[in-house]
Amino acid sequence: METEVATNVTTIENTATITPPPTASPEMAAVAPGEIHVIRRNGKVTGFDTSKISVAITKAFLAVEGGNAAASSRIHETVSKLTETIHHALIRRLPTGGSIHIEDIQDQVELALMRDGEQKVARAYVLYRAERDQERQAEAAKSSNKKSKKVVGIQVTAPDGKLRPLDTKRLTTLIEEACAGIDDVSADGILDQTVRNLFDGVSEVDVEQSLVMSARTQIEQEPNYSFVASRLLLNTLRGEALTFLDTGFERATQEEMANLYPEYLASYLQRGIDLELLDSRLLQYDLNALGEALRPERDMAFTYLGLQTLYDRYFIHSDGTRFELPQAFFMRVAMGLAMNEVEREERAIEFYNLLSSFDFMSSTPTLFNSGTLRPQLSSCYLTSIPDDLAGIYGAIKDNALLSKYAGGLGNDWTRVRGMGAHIKGTNGKSQGVVPFLKVANDTAVA
Repeated sequence: METEVATNVTTIENTATITPPPTASPEMAAVAPGEIHVIRRNGKVTGFDTSKISVAITKAFLAVEGGNAAASSRIHETVSKLTETIHHALIRRLPTGGSIHIEDIQDQVELALMRDGEQKVARAYVLYRAERDQERQAEAAKSSNKKSKKVVGIQVTAPDGKLRPLDTKRLTTLIEEACAGIDDVSADGILDQTVRNLFDGVSEVDVEQSLVMSARTQIEQEPNYSFVASRLLLNTLRGEALTFLDTGFERATQEEMANLYPEYLASYLQRGIDLELLDSRLLQYDLNALGEALRPERDMAFTYLGLQTLYDRYFIHSDGTRFELPQAFFMRVAMGLAMNEVEREERAIEFYNLLSSFDFMSSTPTLFNSGTLRPQLSSCYLTSIPDDLAGIYGAIKDNALLSKYAGGLGNDWTRVRGMGAHIKGTNGKSQGVVPFLKVANDTAVA
């Protein structure tokens, strides 16, 4: 019995001895606290690996002494010693862990070789680094030339059907403008992705969509790309609105739009009134004062989802063409709210600043209807349904008219008699409230 126990214990101990400890994945090692992380030339962070230092030093020795020296025990011992020296130097430099650039590690390798008296090997290592640097620069230049040739060769189909060269200067300006002031985003990356999605004969609309999608696909990796995608979507909105209003400008960057906004506001209001979408009393305002009060830079505060929602659901349009831009949208709402104020310009500007800065946001019916021919600004309506057919269907009609202009509905049906209750007029029995509720629900959905 004792022997059996002893055997079992021995087996367990041996198993524990030969079982290798779990090793962290490269991804986990790159972010593990207390460890040294290496910043590579492409910006990627990886875990520190001493074997790569050993390989680099070994190659330097072989470059000096020839390939036959690969089996030399002296070289193996020297490489091992130098690797350990470099490792300890890095630990002293980063005792609690941290990040170090790969170039700094290579500098430590050079220093260790020189201090160990291996001047020839150190020189070979320096020359190798210089050659690799030249190769990387040549590859980058070659890649850049290929991209330039690809971009230059693309023809874009204009709305009139004519082919025009892709305006790379404007494309670059739009992307750089969209990325300005935003951390952790790459204008070059968006440009590269956009160009890869283009083809000869692509339409202008597809070019703009490619710009937006190139930024949008990066949002999951870096949330700040949401602001970039929003700004690129703004470019599409500006083109759509300015073209529709015949302002003389088919396209405008954000910087150009800052000067165009006052003129655009007057044109937008006039066209909206002509199309019987806006209240004609909006033209009674001092449009010069309101135009000067607009803050075009606040267009840049939108996220992609926020601006896309406004575009899909809120902006004034004619047959699907949106001609209302964000700051005009907020000013239109503010003008509608201040319509009956004594100092209406001042109040309109005050309302506009609250809305456009996102310090306050009105409810959906107000955003939909303020300044229009249907100024229904309330969100919710509560009604009580009477216990007779005329009252029931009159209330359902009221529901339909209220929901038509974005009013929320709440009906009190407690006065309607329940199932089986006596009906004096027909001497029958009531079917209860449920059949009427179905009609009311279908009316709200319709």
